[in-house]
Amino acid sequence: MTLTSRVLTISLLAMACPNLQAGDAPLPWQRGTYDPDWAEVAPRQTKRVTYNLAVSETANGESLLRAFATLVPGDRLEVEAGRYVIAPKASLNLQGSANAPIWIVAADPDHPPVITRPDARQNLLNVGENKPCRYLALQNLELTGGSVIIRFYDCANVWLDRCELHHGQHGGITVNSRDTSFMYITRNHLHDFPSGTGEAMYLGANNSKVRMSYSVIAANHVHDCGGDQGDGIELKQGSFNNWLVENHIHDTHYPCLIAYGTDGKGVNVIERNVCYRSGDNTMQVQGEAIVRDNVIMAGRGAGFASTDHQGKTRMLHVVNNTIITAGRGVNLSSWNGREGMVLANNAIYSRDEAAVRFPNGAAGVTVRGNVVLGAVQGVSGGTTNGRGLEDFVSVAWDGSRRDVTPARGSALIGRADPEFTTPTDLHGTPRTRRTTAGAVADNEP
Repeated sequence: MTLTSRVLTISLLAMACPNLQAGDAPLPWQRGTYDPDWAEVAPRQTKRVTYNLAVSETANGESLLRAFATLVPGDRLEVEAGRYVIAPKASLNLQGSANAPIWIVAADPDHPPVITRPDARQNLLNVGENKPCRYLALQNLELTGGSVIIRFYDCANVWLDRCELHHGQHGGITVNSRDTSFMYITRNHLHDFPSGTGEAMYLGANNSKVRMSYSVIAANHVHDCGGDQGDGIELKQGSFNNWLVENHIHDTHYPCLIAYGTDGKGVNVIERNVCYRSGDNTMQVQGEAIVRDNVIMAGRGAGFASTDHQGKTRMLHVVNNTIITAGRGVNLSSWNGREGMVLANNAIYSRDEAAVRFPNGAAGVTVRGNVVLGAVQGVSGGTTNGRGLEDFVSVAWDGSRRDVTPARGSALIGRADPEFTTPTDLHGTPRTRRTTAGAVADNEP
């Protein structure tokens, strides 16, 4: 890594946690794993919920609720396959510890239990509503129905992993009632939210009233979000030091991924996500973030958009992304004269409109090493022209093909500025050739 890129990274990480001392825990993206530190702690005892075919689905749901109520630190509850209908309000107010987490898991991960409600008068699960919830893991469960499928309240060190969530009347996951930290939402499949607000994940609350921090949103598959809004993943104003990584998000009404600012409390890192087919901007980020190594395609609005919203746009680095869309490539409305703004080493290809647009100017913005197809408006320098989709191995304007690896002889090769090149690419592969623009490295000799 060059001196300039080291300074860039260090300055952003310092802003991410200005009080971080040498002995403090690392930030989420520095840990090298998506899982919590307590992921491998062995349970102290294992309990089992056996599905009773002789009674109704509702009776089995009542048995499941009774089993939840018995859990103490160190317990692992294994739930057999079957359909569990929970009629009353269901609250998980469980408190494990780092040395004795509580686990609720499928007895057979290949045959997950289905947990549901008969109506949408309540959320399916309320976690941490009545007292703080700590060190709880939910794994390999199918959760469907209810108003919102899961609402997290006073939660820290809660892990939702490898679950399927679908058909909540008003969305999938909401984390907008209390401040949360050290949340782990990993490897889940969230899909089909056609009504209500239609959002798969709503993290934090408007105007910094509730914040999520130090959390990992990783490797989730999110799609078919509709209703009145239909965002895939939405991270609200004031939430900080979160890692949104390797999510696969597509077919959303509003942006696949939208993140606001952090009120100066630290950056969010948004990397290695694949986002495509949005009825709005495909990805939208206000500021105080590192946005790197993402594939962003097929937005009805812009591929990538950034503007003032609930805070000012500032300290935003958009580096080594591949953005391919029929409409506008990037629309950067409020970057003019703002501190810490970088647009570098991106591949930005527009079929019909401008590739890069600064409608209000780009004073003070660092623009380097971008390869574009389409007009550049509001800035001079920092871009070179691409040839067309033949610069990639196999892509389509509508996102149906998404192999953005540079083709042999691609215009992306040799055009990036090595001072701003990210150390790894979309696949986590180290970049040995540091002058290739876009999300995927070209390491051919």
